Amino acid sequence: MKGWFDAFRNDGGPTLYNFSNRTAVTGDVTVITFLVIFATLYVAFLIIFPGIRKERFTTFCAVTLSLLVGATIVISLFGSGWHIAESTIHGTYRAFSNEKISAHLGAYVGLQHINISLQALPINNSTIDIDYNERFDWVDSYQMGDSFQKALVRGLPFPVLSVAEYFTVGQDGLAWGGQYRAAGYFAIIMLWTAFAFWVLMNLMLIVVPRYGALLMTACGFLLLATVCGYFGMLPETPLVIHIEGATLSFRFGWCYWLILIAGSICLTAGVIITTIEIVNPHSFSTILEIDYDTPYDRHIIIEDSRGRKHQKKKNSTGLEEPDEGIGHRILRRLSSKQREEKPESSQVDNRNFELSEVPWRYSYRQKPRSIEQDESIIAYSSPLRYDNHHHHHHQKSQAPVW
Repeated sequence: MKGWFDAFRNDGGPTLYNFSNRTAVTGDVTVITFLVIFATLYVAFLIIFPGIRKERFTTFCAVTLSLLVGATIVISLFGSGWHIAESTIHGTYRAFSNEKISAHLGAYVGLQHINISLQALPINNSTIDIDYNERFDWVDSYQMGDSFQKALVRGLPFPVLSVAEYFTVGQDGLAWGGQYRAAGYFAIIMLWTAFAFWVLMNLMLIVVPRYGALLMTACGFLLLATVCGYFGMLPETPLVIHIEGATLSFRFGWCYWLILIAGSICLTAGVIITTIEIVNPHSFSTILEIDYDTPYDRHIIIEDSRGRKHQKKKNSTGLEEPDEGIGHRILRRLSSKQREEKPESSQVDNRNFELSEVPWRYSYRQKPRSIEQDESIIAYSSPLRYDNHHHHHHQKSQAPVW
């Protein structure tokens, strides 16, 4: 009789916990995490995209390209698909053993590690419970050697140890590991630099789009330089691993081609947008701009300034004045200055002008004041300025100077 806790178990017995139930790695958690993040952002953009009414094409291309380049850079930094080799082998599972197995053997080189997988095939095998995926890091110069020694102690399968031995840095005269490690270091530096340019590109696309296009061109150039440098720093003699009659020949993986494609698209798009901006300034625009479709939008400001310049060129009759050259403008300016400077003889001397009466009168009766008070009120209230105001008030006032 089955109970509550023995359903779907062999022979109806309880679960045995005296051994570790280890399973092979089926995916890189870091890479999957970044994929989910960028995919979520892109899906959110696609959801709101139908509501966009202006600049649909440029906005869609800019967002798609930005997320594609960013995801490519981050995934390639942690991915294991820069240089890969795969083959089917029929050999021994343990050293000094006559037991043969048929399995799929793969080597996947990243920038800071190598993943070696061994998966048994259901062909003339007594067991198919063989599924290994081991990672050997070489962040430090001695780390690969230590990882290989630990693998020997753990007793990993013979094919896995045979492949890892080729990448042991400075061990037994094998130099392929050191060259792969140097190429990985160069690619990491270039990719992080490209990532910094990618962040600045996104900021400039929001603030100043034409600067964002320039940074897009620089980011694409750095990505192409990354793949070129990685190709140049690989071992001159290609690594070929012979094991159990099979051959592992390395080729470029998906990370390499993804960086190459993203860099080419980014460089091409940046050059095209920059060329359009040079020929027709302020033509590239997206809805991502910080002041888009507001009174502070650069397009509205530019159109307003052009309209004001157009109005200034019209004279009082409503006719447009022809454009003048720099020489005509200078001559017109000099002539206006000469007209402003009048000779002293043409100036009117109105010193002898005497104020006959006050230019205003009060409509209500007021208390009579003395002559001194009237003169002081006229001196400070009237727009006329007396030349002899600084003299004594009882003196006769002279004519004002206008």
